[in-house]
Amino acid sequence: MSEKYYETYAFEPGSLICDRCRTALVPGEVVLHYMGNDFPIEMPKCPVCGQAFIPEELAIGKILQVEQALEDK
Repeated sequence: MSEKYYETYAFEPGSLICDRCRTALVPGEVVLHYMGNDFPIEMPKCPVCGQAFIPEELAIGKILQVEQALEDK
């Protein structure tokens, strides 16, 4: 059985609330899709509606680096 690799974004449980459902976000797997590639990552996610929270530092950091690397190919 192979082990699935994914990135993890750590956050304090209960510190983030879904604006739509007013429910505390929990760690959950989210698959980001870009240019035909899938990137699984564990990040804050609403257990009710499934909406994920992408923190600014992740969006302008790691995600931007991956986008640029894929576009340069």
